[in-house]
Amino acid sequence: MREFKVVVLGSGGVGKSALTVQFVSGTFIEKYDPTIEDFYRKEIEVDGAPCVLEILDTAGTEQFASMRDLYIKNGQGFVVVYSITNHQTFQDVKNMNEMIIRCKGNVDKVPILLVGNKVDLVHQREVSTMEGMSLAQNWGCPFMETSAKNRLNVNEVFAEVVREMSLITKKDKPSHCCGYLRDCSSSSCCTIL
Repeated sequence: MREFKVVVLGSGGVGKSALTVQFVSGTFIEKYDPTIEDFYRKEIEVDGAPCVLEILDTAGTEQFASMRDLYIKNGQGFVVVYSITNHQTFQDVKNMNEMIIRCKGNVDKVPILLVGNKVDLVHQREVSTMEGMSLAQNWGCPFMETSAKNRLNVNEVFAEVVREMSLITKKDKPSHCCGYLRDCSSSSCCTIL
């Protein structure tokens, strides 16, 4: 079974923990308690393939920013979250794409999913769906709007980030090692005779 390391990033109070806990345990956290770092594991099936997600729910406050680089270096896929009810959180995520790419180094594409959370509070909306879609298009990544409270698109977020990670790992692995053989399970398949 494949394992994927997912890092959930975003400003404080956007609902990173609420999304993660709703996904892992099916419960909604009503009160906001700032996270330093929480780690979760969950087995899921995506497009018929079972996998294990290791999810790191990170701190959104600046005082733990130094830990963020380490999380990013160790992560394989990233869920970048802002609140649709707070335009500043949308501004804050704009730097995260650059931060992820900087930390990951020489990688062609990093699996990122942009998430606008708290759509249950639509009457308090400050960030339009079009703004989120436009930013995701700029980043070259998928975009979703969610509600941790109503469980809207919560499972889909984690399934989609797995799809993104799977695409990258498939591109990185050659279908065969020497260009001639279909089955390169043998360690000597590329030996020239």
